Amino acid sequence: MSFSPAAGGAGRYAPSPSGDLHLGNLRTALLAWLFARSSGRRFVMRIEDLDRARDAGNAESQLADLASIGLDWDGDPVWQTDRGPAYEAAIEQLRERDLVYECTCTRRDILAAPTAPHAPPGAYPGTCRDRSDAERAAARAAIHPRLPALRLRAQDLQAPGELTQMEIPDRLLGTLHGDIDDFVLRRGDGTIAYNLAVVVDDAAMGIDQVVRGDDLASSTPRQVLLQQLLGLPTPEYAHVPLVLGPTGARLAKRDGAVTLRQLQDQGAKPEQVLTLLAQSLNLTRDLTNPEETVSATQLLERFDAELLPKTPWVWNGSAAASAISTTASERE
Repeated sequence: MSFSPAAGGAGRYAPSPSGDLHLGNLRTALLAWLFARSSGRRFVMRIEDLDRARDAGNAESQLADLASIGLDWDGDPVWQTDRGPAYEAAIEQLRERDLVYECTCTRRDILAAPTAPHAPPGAYPGTCRDRSDAERAAARAAIHPRLPALRLRAQDLQAPGELTQMEIPDRLLGTLHGDIDDFVLRRGDGTIAYNLAVVVDDAAMGIDQVVRGDDLASSTPRQVLLQQLLGLPTPEYAHVPLVLGPTGARLAKRDGAVTLRQLQDQGAKPEQVLTLLAQSLNLTRDLTNPEETVSATQLLERFDAELLPKTPWVWNGSAAASAISTTASERE
């Protein structure tokens, strides 16, 4: 499958089909749509379904939820499971430059191994990177039938014995800093790693603007390094604050009604949920009636990235859901 990037580029939303989208997912999707549409970009959808535990049926439900709050996209959604040859071609391109090597380490091995003095916690210590052909063959035989993972030879790219360092501008976070170790490109079970897949897909789909949750900001330096090594363009990045539950942890099902369907079961309408998200983003400043709702089109007309909050939105599920459902019942 190939793509022809259109003039003006594109933004995207890329959900994993692992269940219903919660308010945090919907809020990020809304922001990605607003950033793209307000800048004249196309907006495209990608289903990140490489993990075998994910269900295609969930993707259809997720797309229906996005459409119900007024979001649209250009073309058909792209499924990562259709993109295998493109990922393998990228790995081969890196392999030809001797930038790929086999790794048989487990997570326990990595955590137990000594690391460089200034390496971040969990950084790969380089155990397998300089093995001889005979050592690699022996290590491969020792884990058979499991296959070795493939890692990028990222360390030493700037200086011998040093992690590669990157600085990337971000529309909302300022400058992202990253020390990059030898990270995984393909897991031992054959699954392509997230960092490689998104880089290859974003370039193929003409994505020049990436808006996503700030929990993914730490992965950006690795992706930018891959873009440079593969000769691909680097998009503009904007990492948005997450939605947190009442305890301050990331929003989860334990926090009550957190999905669109759960809120609809309590009497809420999609436009009310959209308005709630807009309120959390400082985009309802023109409303004079507290019961007035807004549409995605209206939000696009008033969107101003400079007014977006820089801190997480804390969702008090019981209180907020009760307020929505009460308003809904009063209108009926």
